Amino acid sequence: MNRDSIVKRSSQPSLLDSGEDFEMLDNADEDSSGDDLPPLEDAGGGESKEEHHSREPARTKDTTLEVSTTQDEWQDVLGNGHLKKKVLEPGQGPDSRPLRGQIVQINVKSFLSDGIMVEEQLGLSFTLGDGDVIQALDLVVQLMEIGEKALVETSAKYAFGVIGSETLRVPPDADLTLHVQLLSTGASPDFELMNPTEKVTLAGVKRERGNMYYQRGDYTFAVNSYSIALQIAETSSKVDISFEEEAELLEMKVKCLNNMAAAQLKLEHYEAALRSCVSVLTHQPDNVKALFRKGKVLALQGEYAESIQTLKRALKLEPSNKTIHTELSKLVKKHSEQKGMEQAMYKKMLGNPPDAILQPQRFKSWGLNWKWLFGATAMAIGGVALSVFIAARN
Repeated sequence: MNRDSIVKRSSQPSLLDSGEDFEMLDNADEDSSGDDLPPLEDAGGGESKEEHHSREPARTKDTTLEVSTTQDEWQDVLGNGHLKKKVLEPGQGPDSRPLRGQIVQINVKSFLSDGIMVEEQLGLSFTLGDGDVIQALDLVVQLMEIGEKALVETSAKYAFGVIGSETLRVPPDADLTLHVQLLSTGASPDFELMNPTEKVTLAGVKRERGNMYYQRGDYTFAVNSYSIALQIAETSSKVDISFEEEAELLEMKVKCLNNMAAAQLKLEHYEAALRSCVSVLTHQPDNVKALFRKGKVLALQGEYAESIQTLKRALKLEPSNKTIHTELSKLVKKHSEQKGMEQAMYKKMLGNPPDAILQPQRFKSWGLNWKWLFGATAMAIGGVALSVFIAARN
């Protein structure tokens, strides 16, 4: 199955938590299996058009579209004015519209608001709804018919956001105009019929897309991409699989879970992050990244004693890791401060503990003296009474 054009591999260095190596996601460079994937964009063509600004073709195209678009009205896709679609040329009818999960193929040209074309992709294939492309395309293509040509106007929110795209030279907060044609739709991929190499490759592409979302701070989309990659890696195969291939799939699964835990931590979904870490440690008990993130989750949940033990275990595996050292030191100090606060609170509730302890001992000593005096007095009274009784009888 041809999944080549799903997403462009990023050649940029990872931007997430660059100050702490240990908070980095599992790098895509660790997967040599995905390095031969062709890029999503035609990088050479895009660069050339950007360098020469391609102003004349963009303006000519825009003028033609302005004449055509007067025939139909704009459709406000989300009802907020940030994503609008206009049909330029109708397709084969509503029944030909694609469904989420299907593979679609489109032609798309992307322009900045000043008419400069930043990207042209011909025959782009992707799984609809998986987050393989910018959100504007994922949403609009679902509303298109096969053969339809449409003009799309999207705000930066559904394109490249507040960060923009250095690769495509899209500035931050840039609105885009897209010229889109839906060429064809295909069936949803059947993961069970994929061989292990295809699974690892496709899961790697989805995971890298998740890494891109993480780097941009779109943690919800990152979790979605990691979940899809995990689903691919975990799906049982109807084809024969070797021990080595099974180990390769397991390694991909562990990477997806580790990266997912990092994104879930950013979203403050602590229970979900803890489950992801536990799943990793079920397969790899000495996975340092999973131990570290588990320790952080436990600390955030107030489980300081267990968190300290988990981080000590991680530090034992990597004694020279400065990030673990720093986190463990901060946690031990915080735990000590918490214990001091608890002791002060108990002292305030119960009074002065030393006085409370000594006071019963004084009462205990006096209690023994009174018992002795009472016994002696009773014996004396008994003796007098016996003497009186004997005298009276005589």
